[in-house]
Amino acid sequence: MKFTNLWTGNWANAFHGLRHPMESYAKSDSDFGLADNDVWVNEVATEVACSYVNNWKDERVDPDLDAITENLMNNGCLDWGKYSCEYAFIGHNDLDLAQRMIRAGSPNDKFLRQIFVSIDITAPLYWWKEMDTYKVGTTANSTSTMHKLASTPITIDCFETDDMDNSVAGDFPHHILCYCEELRQKYLETKDIRYWKELIRWLPESWLQTRTWTADYAVLRNIYHWRKNHKLTEWKQFCQFLETLPYAKELIMFDN
Repeated sequence: MKFTNLWTGNWANAFHGLRHPMESYAKSDSDFGLADNDVWVNEVATEVACSYVNNWKDERVDPDLDAITENLMNNGCLDWGKYSCEYAFIGHNDLDLAQRMIRAGSPNDKFLRQIFVSIDITAPLYWWKEMDTYKVGTTANSTSTMHKLASTPITIDCFETDDMDNSVAGDFPHHILCYCEELRQKYLETKDIRYWKELIRWLPESWLQTRTWTADYAVLRNIYHWRKNHKLTEWKQFCQFLETLPYAKELIMFDN
């Protein structure tokens, strides 16, 4: 599996909306903005953390500047552009409120539905069939098997084989690969739709397909807690990827 072109967004609006029910906007202590790429690491992240510590108002907790800076460096950069990056710093007060809403469950945690995610995922068809069960709050735009299947040679690299056991599979992968490639070539030579139809019919479910998949943090949280211990290794890979998203530990992985 591959995960590319990651984007997350709408953080500022999601956390602003989190304050609507009690109109507690004055208690918000998060910071969202843009910074030049070349000054983010050495200047902006440190400045944001220092400003936050200097304005700390909770006497029950002693802020750790180094820990806050490190957390911001690990989670804060949401999207790298050519010249600038978008950052989000979730403050102590806002995170406490967010996690209380998560503990309370739906619909109190609906702010998670407003944190958007877009990813290019390359995965086998058998995994996509299971992912398709998550329909609410998701959209996918895929590469076309209909139009592009016959355009390039069918090789072993076109399939998911990361955990394939050759002692079990034997020679079958080689035979089916050769058969599919033969059908592809006959279709190109003759343009006879019968060969294309047979290729579609017998194409293994380990065929890799890329989709641009969009969802939100509420969907990702649901997937993570239901699928992280799934016996299919691809679900484990996907959940491990989710752990790398901004503030995944605090929001997606957060245990009630």
